[in-house]
Amino acid sequence: MTRVEVVIVGAGFAGLGMAMALRRAGRDDFVVLERAASVGGTWRDNTYPGVACDVPSHLYGFADRPNPDWSGTYAHGDEIRTYLERIVETDDLGSRLRLGTAMLGAEWDAAAELWHLETSSGTMTADALVLACGRLTEPAIPDIPGLETFPGPMFHSSRWDHDTDLAGARIAVIGTGASAVQLVPELARTADVTLFQRTPAWIVPRGGEAYSAADRRRFADHPDELARLRSALYVEGEARFASRSGDAAASRDAQATALAHLESQVPDPALRAALTPDYAFGCKRVLLSDDFYPALASGSVALEASALAAVEGSTVVAASGTRYEVDALVLATGFASTRQPYAQLVRGESGTLADHWSTGMTSFASTAVSGFPNLFILDGPNAALGHSSSVLMIEEQVAYVQRCLEHRDRLGGALRVDPAAEAAYTDEIAAAAASTPWMTGGCRNWYVDERSGRLTLLWPGTVDAFRERLARADGSEFGFAPVPGARRGTA
Repeated sequence: MTRVEVVIVGAGFAGLGMAMALRRAGRDDFVVLERAASVGGTWRDNTYPGVACDVPSHLYGFADRPNPDWSGTYAHGDEIRTYLERIVETDDLGSRLRLGTAMLGAEWDAAAELWHLETSSGTMTADALVLACGRLTEPAIPDIPGLETFPGPMFHSSRWDHDTDLAGARIAVIGTGASAVQLVPELARTADVTLFQRTPAWIVPRGGEAYSAADRRRFADHPDELARLRSALYVEGEARFASRSGDAAASRDAQATALAHLESQVPDPALRAALTPDYAFGCKRVLLSDDFYPALASGSVALEASALAAVEGSTVVAASGTRYEVDALVLATGFASTRQPYAQLVRGESGTLADHWSTGMTSFASTAVSGFPNLFILDGPNAALGHSSSVLMIEEQVAYVQRCLEHRDRLGGALRVDPAAEAAYTDEIAAAAASTPWMTGGCRNWYVDERSGRLTLLWPGTVDAFRERLARADGSEFGFAPVPGARRGTA
């Protein structure tokens, strides 16, 4: 049986970010478990046509590992995967990776104050367990009558079948979220696409530019210039929070921008009406695209403005009653976001994480969970953003985990979150979210858990506010005396 100080589960941005931080702190007794054969997380799994980041590339990376070689304002998916692979090399993390190794179960041993893990490669124990499994890893497959009867190629957008030639095919794409907005224009170049839209999205111009070889050389030769660009992008991102969270003036301006974008690209009033949301700006994820509307306006994509209701062999039936004969089905239907699949595998002091989260995810500092000593979750409860880079949040969580491990070193014993501290943090989140479009905007979104109606995915504030909140975590959440000089206050 292998014994290490820290086991990290997942080798995407969160897992590698945690590994980098442990290495910098001189904590070399750790391993990173990754069920896949390579690193990259989301950017390994999603390889559909047109996949790219909708956050500026120079903000979508680790602060101390800038990449001067991004090809443009918005990086393509394969570039981001390559960036993460390079991190493994530059930070010498390869020896700590356990690729092709899935966590099958983890259980807290109260007597030994250790985590016991069952993996696909054997058993191990760890003093601390860091779950960096991602929140968008398991495809959400809709429960559609007859879906299993479809005889042709059918796959989720995050499990793209590159062996299937879709040129000239009649393709039904189900969903109009972030993935669909990127892949539909690409498919429409060579195929006959019908897009099933349950709910239209708010879409704003993407813009951006390609970086020339000279630009990339300048970024490499002048890191101060790259740092200034990242700083400016950070400020722009923080400013977007106002329009996403319901500030009246900012939301009004952003909505006007989106409607003007729609009107300029879709001249047909009937099609434009079908693509106009009837809910508050920001209630769902705001999308960026310059080519989605033109694809629909050109006639190369047929919009079915209702959900997929049934499948009868090669015939797909819309909720409107319209029937379509298709050759292939692409499910751009999102992920199991509010019910994290790993939760049922982790057993703490009195049940599984899935039991603890039976009415929605809760935590302290979006990272630690009562009843699960020495357990830390990255990119989990209330750690997502609707306005800027998720990597910024991951870096703040990693810094918090580092401080927690230092508490443990100094004071000894397991780190047990006070249930009252978790409850108070959950109440803070609810109070901050109560008046936002995510809760009151008249839409159904993947940020809110349908079981409790609580906002469980998004952090209802800026990155600055998250940093400030975690800075006030002084150890008292674990029952320790406050650290001298720690910042205090309420959220």
